[in-house]
This record gives sequence, structure tokens and C-alpha cells, in this order.
Amino acid sequence: DRILRFLLALVLLYFAFQSAAPWNWILGIVGVVLLFTAVTGFCALYKVLGISTKR
Repeated sequence: DRILRFLLALVLLYFAFQSAAPWNWILGIVGVVLLFTAVTGFCALYKVLGISTKR
């Protein structure tokens, strides 16, 4: 789960900085959030929903 979040964050951040489209800031924000959750291992949404990906 963390690896997929990290890779998706990198892709979103890459596309956020590639062009000057007005919606790129949304991609950047989502990318930063995914990167944060991948690095720290904490996802507030998972906590609220009671989901755990630990084995």
C-alpha cells in the first residue's frame, strides 16, 4: 500500500509540474498528501474508517 501511494504521488507530482493547466495545483496537493502518507505510514482516512493494511 505504501509503495503504491509513493509511486502514485511521484506520478501526480510529475504531471503537476509539467504544464501550466489550472487544475495542476490539485494534482500537486493530492501528490503531496499521498507522499506524506506513504512516508509516514499514517492515513487519517484509514484511521477514521478503521482500516489497517498491516499484516
